[in-house]
Amino acid sequence: MIEATGLRVRWPHTADDVLAGVDLRVDAGERVLLLGTSGSGKSTLLRALAGVVPQQVDASTWGDVRVAGHRVLSPTAPGAPAVPTTTTAVLARDVGTLTQDPWAQLCLPTVEDEVASGLEHRGVPRAQIGRRVREALLAVGAAHLRGRRTAELSGGEGQRVALATVLAARPRVLLLDEPTALLDPAAATAVAHALRRAATGRATLLVEHRLDEQGADEQGADEPARRGTDEARSDGGATDGQDAAAGLPGRVVVLGPAGRVLADGPTADVLRDLAHDLAALGTWLPWWAELAAARVRDLADLPAVAPARAPDDAPVLLQSRDLVVRRGDRTAVAGASLDVRAGRVTAVVGLNGSGKSSLLLALAGLLPAEGVVRGARPALVLQRPEQQLLARTVRDEVAWGPRRARLPDADARTDAALAAHGLTGLAGADPFRLSGGQQRRLAVAAVTVGDHEVVLADEPTFGQDRATWRTCARALRGLADAGRGVVLVTHDVRLVAEVADDVLVLRDGRVLAHGPVDAVLRAGALPRAGLPLPPAVRAALADGRPVAAVLGALAARVGEHAVAGVPA
Repeated sequence: MIEATGLRVRWPHTADDVLAGVDLRVDAGERVLLLGTSGSGKSTLLRALAGVVPQQVDASTWGDVRVAGHRVLSPTAPGAPAVPTTTTAVLARDVGTLTQDPWAQLCLPTVEDEVASGLEHRGVPRAQIGRRVREALLAVGAAHLRGRRTAELSGGEGQRVALATVLAARPRVLLLDEPTALLDPAAATAVAHALRRAATGRATLLVEHRLDEQGADEQGADEPARRGTDEARSDGGATDGQDAAAGLPGRVVVLGPAGRVLADGPTADVLRDLAHDLAALGTWLPWWAELAAARVRDLADLPAVAPARAPDDAPVLLQSRDLVVRRGDRTAVAGASLDVRAGRVTAVVGLNGSGKSSLLLALAGLLPAEGVVRGARPALVLQRPEQQLLARTVRDEVAWGPRRARLPDADARTDAALAAHGLTGLAGADPFRLSGGQQRRLAVAAVTVGDHEVVLADEPTFGQDRATWRTCARALRGLADAGRGVVLVTHDVRLVAEVADDVLVLRDGRVLAHGPVDAVLRAGALPRAGLPLPPAVRAALADGRPVAAVLGALAARVGEHAVAGVPA
């Protein structure tokens, strides 16, 4: 179904290949997991297989590529660039592609129209379209969104609708670029199982960072969080990986930073045998492989010291009281009150559509709201980073704010921000040519380089590999430690446990819980909100010491401190 030989891709005006000679074969019915660091070429590989590169996105390409019986790229003279031989329109009949950014695929006004559009373009009989739309939305847990306008969807809701559009067409090949990145943990697990069922008879190439959700129990993703702390400790034990990897695709291909295949083999074997090397590279691992990389069987083996944090009565920099936000005829936020304090990080969590982003936009003054918002004017990192990119180079993007403010140390601030976010090596690159993870780091760097007392960040770690996730987490924590107030919206419960001081839990726009992170986690508020705890957090809670201290000790043991600044 998928055959690539010697595939090379090089962007215009660059000297190095982003893909440097990839050989890959995926047969019908085979599911392959594609791992790699941010910027290693994973998304580019999927785009090249779909014909988007070089037909719609300009690049020089070499190699021989066939997908679903179509010749995508044909070599010409030895050493000369290959030429596309099948249009993307023809390929799209048999190849379903989900991009990193769901909004790049949503173009019609309503969800039903969006999912039906691909069927109409393929000439599916009208009598079948309604049934297939319902089936696809149901498969990804989005049946309740059928009558909604696409412009009103949250990021996670948009991702599910985009995926339903792909699945409704029943393609022979699935190219899926982080299909669960914007989903809450329960939805991510449900979608992973839906994709497993949809893969029957198809060739599937899956880019994914969230490996624990891929293998979680389909019978209610929050089940492990209800077992109690004793079993949570046993969940943290090292295993040989065979059973733990059962939910993952049976084969894994690992791309290195230079766009070359570093490993290709059975998933359990590769993740177990190369756990330490993959962690040092900056690749995400499932929990059992992370323990193997740390060379411990139990978190109790790790020394853990609680980090120094600002007190919970630190000065309030931004305050909301009884905040109500309406989106169309829906009440997105119903009476939220929040104090953003100097030196503290507040995480806002909840299911997709629970009102998290609406709350953040209201705090930033970008959505009308009832109630009170007073205090410092905040800086905002949007969920879609490309919406706030302005310049033609990464360096100019970061320097934009300090230069506009005529700060005397604008260049020094820019250099420091580039280094802090692992972007120094990309300073001359075009922001719009970056991977999704790189764009997100750039947006965070550009917003936080200024002097705003309060920083609001919407899903700042989406699309990050393990090393750049650590870089982003440290940067956010560093802002608070320098005396700023930080509010982050996230589905990443591990980020909450490691970085945040306080957590506000939303469900259907209402505050379900609010307080210090350890207290809220131990009270079981997140599972009650439909958010299961990942294995690492369950094990850290069972350990009994402060969760941030335990997880920080694990990160240090794995050795992430040595690779956190690795350029992507």
